[in-house]
Amino acid sequence: MDIYDDKHLQELLSKAETQREGFELMVRKYSEQLYWQVRRIVITHEDANDVLQNAFIKAWNGLASFHGDSKIFTWLSRIAINESIDFVRKQKNLTTVSTDDTDFSVSNTLMADEYFDGDTTDAMLQEAIASLPEVQRTVFTLRYYEEMRYSDMSKLLGTSEGSLKASYHIAVKKITDYFKSRD
Repeated sequence: MDIYDDKHLQELLSKAETQREGFELMVRKYSEQLYWQVRRIVITHEDANDVLQNAFIKAWNGLASFHGDSKIFTWLSRIAINESIDFVRKQKNLTTVSTDDTDFSVSNTLMADEYFDGDTTDAMLQEAIASLPEVQRTVFTLRYYEEMRYSDMSKLLGTSEGSLKASYHIAVKKITDYFKSRD
């Protein structure tokens, strides 16, 4: 028996006496995948770790509301993405600077981040993504990096597939324009 099997995890999570064990296994199984989802939205390693920790705290506190209607990863992903979006909103409210300053800050932050292993093109892509509105940024990140299907995104974000497709294509156009303007 695979101890990381979702069916087994759901069984462990549903019983008070095995809930902690199930949660620990769930965290081990999904931490890395969720980390990268979060990291692509919030940009820095430290912020991603903080957001992910908050997401797991919310998941622990919300275990009673998880009835297995969706996959465990889908449920956790929804929590992590919502935490990421909330974090980005709070950051925006704390700093009101021009777009050029924001881009400069994202680039500098990434290049200074010891966990960022990209080059200047990667940093530029992250700047372009950071300049997108929240919804477009989230949709682009899930589609481009996670290769998530629109149907799965629709369930995750509670939005129609048509709306998600439109958001993605607008985001791609804005990112393309961003790169063209930097040539």
